[in-house]
Amino acid sequence: MPLAGFPPRPLPVAGVRRYLGLVEEVKRMFVVVGEALVDLVGQRGGRTLAAHPGGSPANVALGLARLGAPVTLMTRLGRDAFGAMVRSHLEDSGVRVDGGPEDGVSTSLAIAMLAAGIASYDFRIDWDVGTLEPLPVETRCLHTGSLATALTPGNANVVDLMEREHERGRVTVSYDPNVRPTLMGDAARAREDIEHLVAVSDVVKVSDEDVRWLYGDRPDEDIADDWLAAGPALVVVTRGGAGVYAVSRSVKLHRPALPIDLVDTVGAGDSFTSGLLDGLRRADLVGAARRDALAAIDEATLVSVVDTAARIAGITCSRPGADPPRRAEVDSTLAAGPGA
Repeated sequence: MPLAGFPPRPLPVAGVRRYLGLVEEVKRMFVVVGEALVDLVGQRGGRTLAAHPGGSPANVALGLARLGAPVTLMTRLGRDAFGAMVRSHLEDSGVRVDGGPEDGVSTSLAIAMLAAGIASYDFRIDWDVGTLEPLPVETRCLHTGSLATALTPGNANVVDLMEREHERGRVTVSYDPNVRPTLMGDAARAREDIEHLVAVSDVVKVSDEDVRWLYGDRPDEDIADDWLAAGPALVVVTRGGAGVYAVSRSVKLHRPALPIDLVDTVGAGDSFTSGLLDGLRRADLVGAARRDALAAIDEATLVSVVDTAARIAGITCSRPGADPPRRAEVDSTLAAGPGA
């Protein structure tokens, strides 16, 4: 969002404060790169599917916007009914959508079948984003992961962007592997690629299911510790009913799971990621200049960030589809206390 020539004339004190607040928010802008698609969700064995906008990176962008963070999603959307639905869904919550070239593109689909609230996926996805330019100067955090970093041909350009931004050292690079075994094939090959991306990231969030597929029975704490040693400032492992493990240069943190009213898990991990990143933003820990501060995060701050992210994910689990909460809903739930 360019600010050249703004404000156009002298402002009163209140206007100056508002303008300076706007500048600060712009400086903290997030850019999310990755797939936006339509989830066709139904019960396993059923004959009815409901259409929900989705895609892991798109869900993270949506969650950030609803939490009040300025965010742009760089993705690939078709000029079709599904594409219009996804775009409207994101823009209505405040996400700026860069859908890439639309000619000849069909919006991707993911078929999510539920059993006892747990989703399994089948994908119909086309991922080719073309060359990705350097991020806007106001960007303070780049997030990506999932299919965007795994599917050819687009993954090569996403990985290149991550490497370039890591080398430039100007933004916080955030990564969630969010593995899809049916699309990623061989775990050993996927592990090699994922470990490379971990090494060029500052914040890594991963689920215990992802770790299990990648490393078998190795404890996820050991994997997180190894990943931290490879380069990131913070690694967080979500464990479903077993809570969260987070590790930084100065803190090793185990947090219990929060009670939830489970409807389904669609978008829960993405909601946790958006809550994690927004919590770091609110703690003034995003942006390259804050990387050392992020690595030195104190336990109280990390507990607050992780627990709030878990609460955000829990709210998402309490309703169908990837429908993350807005800031006011989160604040109301937090004010109600741990049992709310």
